[in-house]
Amino acid sequence: MDFLQPVLDGFGVVLAPNNLLYCLLGVLIGMLIGVLPGLGPAATIAILLPLTYGIEPVTAIIMLAGIFYGAQYGGTITSVLLRLPGEASSVVTVFDGYMLAKKGKAGTALGIAAIGSFIGGTIGIIGLTFLAPVVAGFALDFGPPEYAALALLGILLVATISNGSKTKALIAAAFGLLLATVGRDVFTGAERFTFGNLDLADGIDFVPVAMGLFGLGEILYNLEERHRAAKAPAKVANVWPSRADLKQSSGAIGRGSVLGFFLGILPGGGATISSLAAYAMEKKRAKDPSRFGKGAVEGVAGPETANNAAATSSFIPLLTLGIPANATMALMFGALLIQGVTPGPQLVDQHPDLFWGVVNSMYIGNILLLIMSIPLVGIFVKILRVRAAILAPITALITMLGAYTINNSMFDVVLVVVFGIIGYLMKKFGFEPGPLVLAFVLGSLLEANLRRSLLVLNGDLGGFFGRPISATLLVLFVVVAVWPMIQSLLARRKAAAAVDTFKTKENA
Repeated sequence: MDFLQPVLDGFGVVLAPNNLLYCLLGVLIGMLIGVLPGLGPAATIAILLPLTYGIEPVTAIIMLAGIFYGAQYGGTITSVLLRLPGEASSVVTVFDGYMLAKKGKAGTALGIAAIGSFIGGTIGIIGLTFLAPVVAGFALDFGPPEYAALALLGILLVATISNGSKTKALIAAAFGLLLATVGRDVFTGAERFTFGNLDLADGIDFVPVAMGLFGLGEILYNLEERHRAAKAPAKVANVWPSRADLKQSSGAIGRGSVLGFFLGILPGGGATISSLAAYAMEKKRAKDPSRFGKGAVEGVAGPETANNAAATSSFIPLLTLGIPANATMALMFGALLIQGVTPGPQLVDQHPDLFWGVVNSMYIGNILLLIMSIPLVGIFVKILRVRAAILAPITALITMLGAYTINNSMFDVVLVVVFGIIGYLMKKFGFEPGPLVLAFVLGSLLEANLRRSLLVLNGDLGGFFGRPISATLLVLFVVVAVWPMIQSLLARRKAAAAVDTFKTKENA
């Protein structure tokens, strides 16, 4: 009962009219953002960060969380009806969802996606409810050496597991670490990389960085992209799947829930990788893999379930360890810091109303999304027809106004423009902004705890290996760092062995 009491109190928090309203608002915005291609939850949360200043911490995080998992639902709609993924995690849904729509089964695809998303999200929340307090209890044994090792491992994992070039991800992460050092040294008071500018003396604020890279940068990049010709959306008939469809997709939903939950916890995992992994798993398990890409119901059920389960479970490392698992969680981390709340092992005990209020809001949010996902399809398709040339300037103006209102400072606006240009150039040349933001957020945590550790250990780096937890984390760091080189070496040996075998056969 001691465990259940704060959980029940959390329902009391989320059912307060104000919090319930912001939960509804968050999931609605999330669905809308999921429908609109290019913007995404990370950019939206970055743009809305200034609005959270005047809201209670628990209310603000409930809304931002709703935007994140609501976007997973919204991205499905355009993937199925228009062959246009509104969100990165819905790219895989295009393969079979659109083919089902062409066969006149758009309603079936959307219905299966909604049911799978609800089940995956709910299983993720149940896992979060029971696993998060255990992880937080374990993490109470963490001291500065453990936090330093964990931050170091988190930065490396995100940089190496990130989509695209690993070298570019590491370069972006290194730049993020460099930005984290700007400002006064918290231990000595010495100014670093300020170039005599008083506005930089307190360091670079997280909000302008996030709004620039994810907000303005995304807008500039998407405007440059060639606009696709408008397509007539497929007609939506009966949205309730048949018994045969439900039976066929039940295994995919179950497997997607488990796979998505565990991949969401991993740094760099998240909804996109989970949906890709779920699709690959279903195709591999299928008796007839050729069905996939031609309208297989499992090709919609698995990925849609997995991305929602992952969206929920990615809150576990953020709330219990203070380590963001992906770029969107890094923005949530920043939002909590803005509110004066530090995510980590103490959060469950020090802010139980916030912790359990946010967790339990996901139960309510998932129910709201299940109810709204189909009736709002027509409205979202109409919104898609609004030209980017109209939406982009309005979004950019909101971003600039938001940046200015934080500190009533034009310097923040300048920072948003600078990082917007950097974000645009990064996207253009194949650099993901996620590792940069994560390294920027974790950089100060890494530096502060590393220096505290060296003071405690009298400058002896070997002391990190004298503590079981920090030693384990550092060994994992070495394994993650060396593993790509081992993989490359094994691949080369395998290729060389194949060539030798071919030559032997040829000579014979």
